[in-house]
Amino acid sequence: MPIPRWKRYVYSTIAAEISSFTRYYDRVVQWMRQPGDTGFLLEAIEASEKLDINGDFDLELSAENDARTAVLLNGTLNCVFDIQSVLLDLRCKLSRTSRVIAVLYNPYFSFAYRAASRAGIKSGKDVTTFITHADLSNIAKLAGYEIVRIRPSVYLPFQLLGLGNLVNRWLPLIPLLRYLAFVAVVVLRPTIARNERPSLSIIIPARNERGNIQPLLERLPSLETRTEVILVEGHSADDTWPEIERAVARGKPGVTLVALQQPGIGKNDAVRVGMSRATHEVAVILDADLSVAPEQLAFFYEAYRTGIGDFVNGSRLVYPMEGEAMRFLNKIANVFFAKALSATLGVRLTDSLCGTKLIALHDVRRIQRWRADFGDFDPFGDFELLFPAAVLCLGIVDVPIRYRARTYGTTNIQRFRDGLRLLRMTWLALLRIKTGKVPR
Repeated sequence: MPIPRWKRYVYSTIAAEISSFTRYYDRVVQWMRQPGDTGFLLEAIEASEKLDINGDFDLELSAENDARTAVLLNGTLNCVFDIQSVLLDLRCKLSRTSRVIAVLYNPYFSFAYRAASRAGIKSGKDVTTFITHADLSNIAKLAGYEIVRIRPSVYLPFQLLGLGNLVNRWLPLIPLLRYLAFVAVVVLRPTIARNERPSLSIIIPARNERGNIQPLLERLPSLETRTEVILVEGHSADDTWPEIERAVARGKPGVTLVALQQPGIGKNDAVRVGMSRATHEVAVILDADLSVAPEQLAFFYEAYRTGIGDFVNGSRLVYPMEGEAMRFLNKIANVFFAKALSATLGVRLTDSLCGTKLIALHDVRRIQRWRADFGDFDPFGDFELLFPAAVLCLGIVDVPIRYRARTYGTTNIQRFRDGLRLLRMTWLALLRIKTGKVPR
């Protein structure tokens, strides 16, 4: 039976929202497809591989470490009386890299869905369960999940010569009205700890940091796993490179030391060089200026290992800062960007510009593909990690740190020029991430 044009448009709009991250995943699997679901939504979603499973979920994903699989539940949770049991049954088959995509009907429009079912406009099973985001968050927690992304979709179910695209693109920005979408695309992350201790690559960009190299290496904590430290020097005016060479020659027990010189300019280039040479499972970035105590890397590592988050972000704005660690205008800018990105990306961030971040190396490769689509503008590398971490539904967690004043050297940041570039990236994120999910 042909699908009505308006319904194809609705499915295409939802698929565009889902495709914003599944195009970087390895697989999308639809489970428990409801009667009346033609399968067009799965067909319209962009993904490397797509599967449709009816009956028991017989795909074993729990052994996946590097692959990312998304399980699609299209309206399923609106047609069952025990959502917690459905999620529990699924969770035992998932890995920590799996994600569950739930397409949910808006409970504020329950009367419209019931009327559509009675009129025959909506086919398939009657919608029995309308659940609020707060209730779903609680049920997800009971079943061992965390909600990492909620996006409203479909305000106008007709294209109407482009008016539908305009409304569906911009209404998510308008307070109160943004809750009037017909559906929400909710992504759940199973909170699964790793029993083994993943190997770690510590990437340290260093420019004009000669006096900090040896103290930093001495203070790195032992994390009881295979560890490599990649020191990336960037055109220093002092003797940072000779000091790095001496430190590598001295060595550090239980740690592999690697010395590199970046060909380009800036911290972002140095981080990319380090990431390209990293060989272990998880990578963490640590600035060489000792403003973040190396000992605190243990908190980042444990937050990842225990499954609290797949992207661990440092936050310098929780505890009082030491001395003149951050200038007043810099602090104001940090607060502004944290608030702006939280609203734009739909995640809660308390600090968007802390240089200390931890991420799995397999996700770095996905981020590189995402960056090729989004654009390459970030002078520091913080935004180009945070943006895709939110878009790809990795699960971001902030780790509070005590930010300390430098004991050697001066900052390499140019506040006003770099601030304008970050402001431009924030605006582009608003246009391309917050409002860009309409059919192409």
